[in-house]
Amino acid sequence: MKQRTLSRPVSIKGNALHTGSPVTLTLKPAPVDSGIIFRRIDLPGSPEIHPLIEHVTDLVRATTIEMGHAKIHTVEHVLSALHGSGIDNVVIDMDASEAPILDGSARPFVDLIEEGGPIEQEKDRNYFTLDAPVSVSRGNSSVIALPYDGFKISCTSADDRGIHTQHLSLTVDPETYRSQIAPARTFTIYEDIEELLKLGKIQGGSLDCAVVIKGDKVISKEPLRFKDEFVRHKILDIIGDVRLLSLPIKAHIVATRPGHAINAELTRALSERLQLQKKAGGKKKTPAYVPVDKTMPLDIRRVLALLPHRYPFIMVDRVLEIKAGEEIVAIKNVTINEPYFSGHFPGNPVMPGVLQLEAMAQVSGILMILRAGFERKGALFLSADKVKFRRPVTPGDQLRITARITKTRAGKLAVAEAECSVDGQVASSAELMFTILEADAEPVS
Repeated sequence: MKQRTLSRPVSIKGNALHTGSPVTLTLKPAPVDSGIIFRRIDLPGSPEIHPLIEHVTDLVRATTIEMGHAKIHTVEHVLSALHGSGIDNVVIDMDASEAPILDGSARPFVDLIEEGGPIEQEKDRNYFTLDAPVSVSRGNSSVIALPYDGFKISCTSADDRGIHTQHLSLTVDPETYRSQIAPARTFTIYEDIEELLKLGKIQGGSLDCAVVIKGDKVISKEPLRFKDEFVRHKILDIIGDVRLLSLPIKAHIVATRPGHAINAELTRALSERLQLQKKAGGKKKTPAYVPVDKTMPLDIRRVLALLPHRYPFIMVDRVLEIKAGEEIVAIKNVTINEPYFSGHFPGNPVMPGVLQLEAMAQVSGILMILRAGFERKGALFLSADKVKFRRPVTPGDQLRITARITKTRAGKLAVAEAECSVDGQVASSAELMFTILEADAEPVS
């Protein structure tokens, strides 16, 4: 794929969220290998600021970058729009210290990019292709990046009371970004507003640019744009924050309760991995697909032959049985050696709910692949509905995972009901949708 820039300059005006100041932002074409460059045209000499993780200085409810005496606040939405739209080279002129908040989403920036006429350039795009798992955790938040030939994000968003828990998994490309991610608006908890004002934040905030959550109610000037708009905005922020790498990324990012601080931690870890890759002179090759028979039970060797997942993200230890090709029973032994327990939570280790959901998805995927002669195909997890978490899962528990196919369509789509239990008590449950894809790799002889 070729690098892309814009064919002409385009501008947008608005007020900033935190400073409340008016600002004009202009996107301008840039030569190949320029990358993304912010420029403060209101300061003497129009100093440039490169949006890199080493230039991040503040992460309280926004991402701030700084070089020398020049600073830019709240860069995540415009970076997200550029990353999601596949723009590699652009100069961003601003006549104030903070990007405009507009309607609280990235959609106005995507519209601006389209107005600027994206064009291909003569040089191929460079990617950071992750070659090994990277994970970070902070309190009850965790983010894991896994090797993946593309850009995918699986995210669980939740507040402390668990009222607005949402989960979504999407493969990110310009069309998906434009229609499914960019329109999602920023949101805040009502009780946090007073404290943010005391910190000098959200001076330009209003219902014109944010959604407010008060208890079990949602306060918004217009109806929610998606029933799961909150998790979609979390994905929007992740896309912007990981663009603080010097390159667009190829990876599968799995996030539980993310925010700008932990997103930045992940980006720093990814940056370190990128430097190691550069020193090593390249990336490792992905193992080819290994065929498997349907002999039951499936031990870990056969599970690994069916699933693309590897340490530390394989959530199935053994398949116990498959009933008539419609129901599957598997186990996951939860030990204190799991890498996420060091941060979730220190002194009181609990298995993240999103990883229980991933275990259900992996077991359901095995069933999808094995049934009806799908050995040479893969199951792509599309969505989760009716997700419930009922009891904590802790080290020493054996997770019993069951899944049952409830609907199929044309041999391409299927819905499964899945459940995780410990000692006969339900820990979590969900309704999952999958599609069947042909495996890319040739079988090993």
